[in-house]
Amino acid sequence: MSFTIAGLDPEQFQPLVGLSEEALAARGVVAKVADAKPGFPCRISLEDAEPGERILLFNYESHKTISPFRSSYAIYIRENAASAARYENELPPVFENRPIALRIFDKDAMLIGADMGLNGELKSKIMKIFEDPAASYIHAHNAMHGCFAAEVRRV
Repeated sequence: MSFTIAGLDPEQFQPLVGLSEEALAARGVVAKVADAKPGFPCRISLEDAEPGERILLFNYESHKTISPFRSSYAIYIRENAASAARYENELPPVFENRPIALRIFDKDAMLIGADMGLNGELKSKIMKIFEDPAASYIHAHNAMHGCFAAEVRRV
């Protein structure tokens, strides 16, 4: 079963780009400088930020729904990420060497299952999940920290 994984649209974060640390703090956003790679996974580029790169840390509503599974948590974005990454039938670099939790949702945004995997096993697990016609989309989360990583959609 074919699938896509897409980064978040950077346009929604444009009002934050270039703001001072004080202006960001007033909005609940923390500016940091990446000091290691991996360690700061960008939800736009779906790559880890390079050491020395300015990143923004803030709460993001990843599952905007009326269902009980509405969700928000902290994410990072690279301030200079210009376009959303898109992967078809492939896993983005940000998934490498991280345990990824897969939350499976139906068309009504209700959780119908979950799984977890690492590296090579993730692709086959995603394809298997989408063999179920009730599986509408998947939210991938970093299993260790619980933060939203990306949305996976059936093609």
